[in-house]
Amino acid sequence: MRHEIIDPNQFELNDKVVAIKRVTKVVKGGRNMRFAALVVVGDGNGHVGAGLGKATEIPDAIRKGREDAQKHLISVVLDQNSSIPHDYIGKFGGAAVLLKKAPEGTGIIAGGPARTVLELAGIRNIRTKSLGSNNKQNVVLATLEALKSLKSPEDVARLRGKSVDEVLA
Repeated sequence: MRHEIIDPNQFELNDKVVAIKRVTKVVKGGRNMRFAALVVVGDGNGHVGAGLGKATEIPDAIRKGREDAQKHLISVVLDQNSSIPHDYIGKFGGAAVLLKKAPEGTGIIAGGPARTVLELAGIRNIRTKSLGSNNKQNVVLATLEALKSLKSPEDVARLRGKSVDEVLA
């Protein structure tokens, strides 16, 4: 598994805001309003990350979310037709996301939060199903967990001490 530290400055990163929540804290003098922004960043070429930013103003929350996402970039294994090498179920909290390998021409078949992560990761052909909770933050993090856990045929062959052809057969 690849857990190298990725420098966000070496990629041209795009970002998308997945969700903005208004959070209210009731205090003696009234209510304090704050905002939490869930932001996903990616270069469309195998690198993606998600972050949460909280602030009293929406633009500040988005900026903080983008910075947090850049700190948590991961590498994604893609196959020759811009899909994933194998099926996998990623879990985070109460959410689970099933990622299924798809042939060329399928496109991205995914719900809102998972779709954003997959588009920014550079995946072009995939089928997904969101299982369990539909909390946007947990769905995004479950999708990232699944992408992080994918293994390339080369990794599996090296771990098993076999050739790539033996693994794929």
